[in-house]
Amino acid sequence: MYYSDEVIDEVISRNDIVNVISGYVSLRKKGRTFEACCPFHHEKTPSFKVDRDKQLYHCFGCGAGGNVFTFIMEYENMSFPEAVQYLADKAGMTLPESNQSGQDASREKYKILLRDMNKTAAAYFHYIMRHTEHGKKAYEYFKGRGLSDETINQFGLGYADIYRDDLYRYLKGKGYTDAELKDSGLVLIDEKNGGSDKFWNRAMIPILDINGKVIGFGGRVMGDGKPKYINTSDTVVFDKSRNLFAMNIARRSRRKGFICCEGYMDVISMHQAGFDNAVASLGTAFTFGHANILKRYTNEVYLAYDSDGAGVTATLKVISIMREVGISARVINMRPHKDPDEFIQTLGSEAFEERIKNAESAIMFEVRMLSEQYNLNDPEERTSFHNETAKRLAQIEEVLERNNYIEAVSNLYHIDKSGLTDLVHKYGIAGVPRSEIVEREERRAEHESRAADPAKNKAMKLLLTWMVNEPGLFQKLDGIIDETCFEDGVYRVVADKLYSQYRENGRVEPASIVTTFESLEEQRLVAEMLQTNIGIDMTQEEINNAVTDVVKKISLSSIEDKLAKTNDISEMQNLIRAKANLTKLHISL
Repeated sequence: MYYSDEVIDEVISRNDIVNVISGYVSLRKKGRTFEACCPFHHEKTPSFKVDRDKQLYHCFGCGAGGNVFTFIMEYENMSFPEAVQYLADKAGMTLPESNQSGQDASREKYKILLRDMNKTAAAYFHYIMRHTEHGKKAYEYFKGRGLSDETINQFGLGYADIYRDDLYRYLKGKGYTDAELKDSGLVLIDEKNGGSDKFWNRAMIPILDINGKVIGFGGRVMGDGKPKYINTSDTVVFDKSRNLFAMNIARRSRRKGFICCEGYMDVISMHQAGFDNAVASLGTAFTFGHANILKRYTNEVYLAYDSDGAGVTATLKVISIMREVGISARVINMRPHKDPDEFIQTLGSEAFEERIKNAESAIMFEVRMLSEQYNLNDPEERTSFHNETAKRLAQIEEVLERNNYIEAVSNLYHIDKSGLTDLVHKYGIAGVPRSEIVEREERRAEHESRAADPAKNKAMKLLLTWMVNEPGLFQKLDGIIDETCFEDGVYRVVADKLYSQYRENGRVEPASIVTTFESLEEQRLVAEMLQTNIGIDMTQEEINNAVTDVVKKISLSSIEDKLAKTNDISEMQNLIRAKANLTKLHISL
């Protein structure tokens, strides 16, 4: 945090969220809240809600949500301190000096320095391409790929000169140290030979984060050098497994879903053709990190990977990951062309639009790829195809959807429907091994986060939501549940804040709680929790029963945790009595 809670609360109080957001989108009052079509994803029916009482917004379509700071950060591509300054200026406030710890301030300043260095390098590369003799070949390369000057400027394309230390000398002249240059990933530092550029004689493509800040580069060699493409290595500000190329533009697209491609040029070509919802992973395999970025904004993705063997393999892996995170994937058929860039250059955007409309569902694509591995005129191979197809269909959990696919596959491949249904049932009972890519990615993610009990999480989330909507619950739960009953993590932090606010002021202020969290995913989770109104379609008795059930679950879990940790006989007896008393508990709002 840069500023004290009091300063943050003052900025919030002086910037009514309805007034601020109405400056960007047209809000319409509906009951106690305001609504609009979400500015962060394409939709026809409004699901974007703004609550003046809570000073929060939440989109029930894409999950975007937070307080007035979150909105400005997302919409204006600002960091948190920039958003605070922007809103303070808007309200005519003079901010005091920040109270950030020395270590945190130093770390944040260093990130800003590295981003500024990348921005300086991008401007230099662009200048070299447009204003020097050497740069002409990169400019001609981009023009030869069908890019307009407008697109070249929009993406900040450039050229790294033929000299191996050109950028190094330029940035040193700007005052950057060798250590800073090394940490940027732009320069290699050798004690004996000094600095040398990572990128030289390459057409340069800046990589921007989701907020529009330059964090790295992709470089395409001019000539026959190897490797053809190289990227900035991971740095303090650049993690290729958690960033998507052009996501800063695509997340604001009014088009439906996202289109995932393999390469930079595919994305740039598609944006120029009007498909500004195209993104690509950054020279690395598609990961759960990438999928979770997309999941923030949509539950539907189109895959436009190369149509060659490697592209098909990549598509199948991406489908597995998308399925795990709950994103529906459809595959765009690029044949007879290799990739979206070649397709659009040859057939145009209208033809590509038609391919999007006719995109194949992920399951039908998987089955078609299976069919191409077998000689379907050979009885033995045809049987193998039927078995492998049945294994895939057996993974579909929803019965109606599974039956529909069984019918579609049996019709398309002339398979006896009854026989295929029996096979699917057989493999469903036996259990089908999960995709290798999913297993590998889950192992990779294990050290990053520990999966919590979903039922317990749901109960904690529901209770916190009710406590925001019904502050009278604090008194009714006195002696039954307090903040220590919530597990460490997001829910515990929110509970600590709510209880603290209620004890001090006799009320809660949910908007100020959102700012406690730095992670966008956590801010959205908190905004959803604090913005939701539960019980609209429930009778009072149903609400009372639901609240009682949730309180019992959380209290029982807390008691059992304490019983497992204590050796004190007196404490154990008190906990056992408290556990027995839960059976008689009933909460009435």
